[in-house]
Amino acid sequence: MTDETPAPTPTPAPAPAPALPDRLSVDPRSPHYVAAVCEREIGIRLNGRERHDVEEYCLSEGWVKVPAGKTLDRHGRPLLIKLKGQVEAFYR
Repeated sequence: MTDETPAPTPTPAPAPAPALPDRLSVDPRSPHYVAAVCEREIGIRLNGRERHDVEEYCLSEGWVKVPAGKTLDRHGRPLLIKLKGQVEAFYR
């Protein structure tokens, strides 16, 4: 009998987060949807204030799209309005 303890198995390091694109949508039907990015929680700041209701954003053009209250379009999806300003995207 030997007093050998098994070596602890190394835990895999979390995969690095992919770079945030210039334009991103959370709608899978959109051409600007990126599944790898949407798996992580993303934060958006518009004019220095954090927003939690952003459906789509564009950093270079400086806009975000958010739902307009409880209004729905004819397909039953939220009606979106575009707000302009300084947009910052980051991982939480």
